[in-house]
Amino acid sequence: MYAIVETGGKQYRVSPGDVVRVEKLAAGEGEVVELDKVLLIADDQGVRVGNPYLQGAKVTVKVQGHGRAKKIIVFKYKPKKNYRRKYGHRQPYTEVVVEKIQG
Repeated sequence: MYAIVETGGKQYRVSPGDVVRVEKLAAGEGEVVELDKVLLIADDQGVRVGNPYLQGAKVTVKVQGHGRAKKIIVFKYKPKKNYRRKYGHRQPYTEVVVEKIQG
C-alpha cells in the first residue's frame, strides 16, 4: 500500500513506516500531523486517483525532528563585467514517519 501526498509544494510517494524529509512543517517534535492533500492511493482494492485530491483521504505522520540540509553554493557571474556574487543556502526540513494511510 502506498499513497502520493503533496506538502510544501512537492509530491512524495509514501508507505506506512517510511521516514521522509519534507519541507519544514509548523509542528513540534513528536506531534502527529494529518496530511489531507492526497493525490493517489494504491492498495489491494486497486488504484484511486483524485481530481486533484481524493475526498476524505488522509495520511497520518509523526514528526521525528527538524533540521537543515547540506549547504548549496549559489554563484552568480557575468563574463567581462566584473560581476560575481557568492552566497550559500541551507534549506530547513522536517523528518516525519508515516504512521497510516486512510482512504
